[in-house]
Amino acid sequence: MKSEKDKFIIKGRAFKFGENVDTDQIIPARYLDTSDPDVLACHAMAGIDEDFSKKINPGDIIVAGRNFGCGSSREHAPLSIKAAGIGAVVAQSFARIFFRNAINIGLPIIEVKDFKAQSGDELELDLKKGKLKNKSSGEKYSFPSFPGFLQNIIQAGGLMERIREESKKGE
Repeated sequence: MKSEKDKFIIKGRAFKFGENVDTDQIIPARYLDTSDPDVLACHAMAGIDEDFSKKINPGDIIVAGRNFGCGSSREHAPLSIKAAGIGAVVAQSFARIFFRNAINIGLPIIEVKDFKAQSGDELELDLKKGKLKNKSSGEKYSFPSFPGFLQNIIQAGGLMERIREESKKGE
């Protein structure tokens, strides 16, 4: 089991995608007849790479350009990525609704404007310190760390899980 500190450290291989990756590329509409995370995980990123879910290991990191998650507001998109085992998404920018949906389900998403990585690079993210290192190239980057309340949501695994935790404390 990960310690509290380790929950904010994410290490994995990069999977690079381009700009304007929309929600239909993340989880094509033909797979939206379920909200079962295990089923959605099998089809994560299938609009770009049908075999994506077979290539990743838990903790791997999606790297993208601008406007990741644009398109419809479907929560299935970040859910499919998280359920597939992706530890975080790093992009130059995110569609706002995707950003909020990702946080709501506990998927860390990081905006870093000038980040450079290739598929296969080894990355390490420290969500608490706001540090990102491309261990393959040696390059280091900074980003604003999440405020405490967002760290709590991510640590709990999502907004609903955080609310459940808080309700149990109040019992």
